[in-house]
Order: sequence, then structure tokens, then C-alpha cells
Amino acid sequence: MKLILKELSKKMRNIDFTMLTTRTAGGALTSRPMSNNGEVDYDGDSWFFTTEDAGMVGDIMADPIVGLTLTGERGLLGKPGIFIAIEARAELIRDKAAFTAHWTKGLERWFPQGVDTPGLVLIQAKASRIAYWDGEDEGELAL
Repeated sequence: MKLILKELSKKMRNIDFTMLTTRTAGGALTSRPMSNNGEVDYDGDSWFFTTEDAGMVGDIMADPIVGLTLTGERGLLGKPGIFIAIEARAELIRDKAAFTAHWTKGLERWFPQGVDTPGLVLIQAKASRIAYWDGEDEGELAL
């Protein structure tokens, strides 16, 4: 399993955005694009920054189970890219030391004040299940 996770991690580095899906108070599913930090090795945890007033924060407080989907670019000769679907449990972190540990320079585009951005929240999504499709290869990992 660790070998497959390491291979998936390498492929995820080339994907800029993840779709993060939460359940609203009314029970609907809602998704939004989040920056995928390709600078880190994926070990089952995904990290995303947002602000306290974002709807996803309230959604996660009410139901911490989230979905993440990633789609890679087309391969050689028009081959479809990799598709990855992750089921995870999200945790909201409001600790500045954790912000600093997961901060990357590209995030300044959305948060110009960096880790000092008022109302900044870090979402840690801990994967429990990962499904992937990569051409003829497909599988599922339970973490």
C-alpha cells in the first residue's frame, strides 16, 4: 500500500487544483476548487487554507466527512489523465504554528497577509479511502 500511495503522491504533484466537497446544513453536496500543494509528499493528509467566513468552515463543523477529487492532464496520444477520489475526515485548525508549517509562497495570491491573515483557517483532510483510475490501472486504498 505504501508503494501505491507514494506513486499516487508523485502523480498528484502535477495537479494544480483539488475539488473539495462538503455537505451543507440542508444536506446538499457542494464543491469548490482548492489549491493542491504539490510541494509536499502526499501521505494521506491534504491541507487547505481558507477563512473563517467561508461556507465550507460551517459545513465541516456540522459534518467533517469530505470528498476530494483530482484530475490529471491528458497523457501521451490523448490518453486520459489520472483520476483520484478521496474520502476524508476534515479538521479545522486555527493555530498559527500550523499555518507556518504548511504555508507556501503561492498562497499569497489568495491571502496577501500570509499567516497573519485575519480569520485564517487551515483544513486538514485525513484520507480514509482513496480510489484511482489511471488508464488501465485502477484501485482503491483503505487507510
